[in-house]
Amino acid sequence: YGAKIRAPHALVMTFLFKSGSLREKLKTIAQATYTHSRNLAYFVFTYKGLMALQSRLQGKKIPFHSFFAACIGGWLVFGENNPINSQIIMYLLSRILFGLSRLAVEKGYVPQPKQDPFPLVAALIWGTVLWLFEYHRETLQPSLQSSMTYLYDDSNVWHDIFDFLIYNKRTDSK
Repeated sequence: YGAKIRAPHALVMTFLFKSGSLREKLKTIAQATYTHSRNLAYFVFTYKGLMALQSRLQGKKIPFHSFFAACIGGWLVFGENNPINSQIIMYLLSRILFGLSRLAVEKGYVPQPKQDPFPLVAALIWGTVLWLFEYHRETLQPSLQSSMTYLYDDSNVWHDIFDFLIYNKRTDSK
């Protein structure tokens, strides 16, 4: 699963934003795919093993087991701050925030909104990320910085149609 998810992403991001030879780019793609796949495999093994152990020790499965097993697995497998783990954690965080918001409404902790809150959430997120990009760029994750630099800075200079279709950063050779 990790290879299926990471390889296409690494391929696109590497060829869009990384410099270097074809060999270096392919090595980067392979390494990112391997790391993502390995970490997911280690996590699943750790999580399922701890779930089985807890269930066996207590004679049944209880909700805290999944939280505890995942915390231990998260610490052991995803605790190193590197680009792959960072991206996975950010992906999960966004899904968790949406899930907790829905759960809060479902459980009655938060009233059902009269209007869809999504447009407001989208506006606040885009407003915040562009403010951070413009005034505190270094606080953003490096791949997000690269994407935003391409979209909002590099797009200020155009040479020809290749800038639009391929990449709008020129090397001295062109």
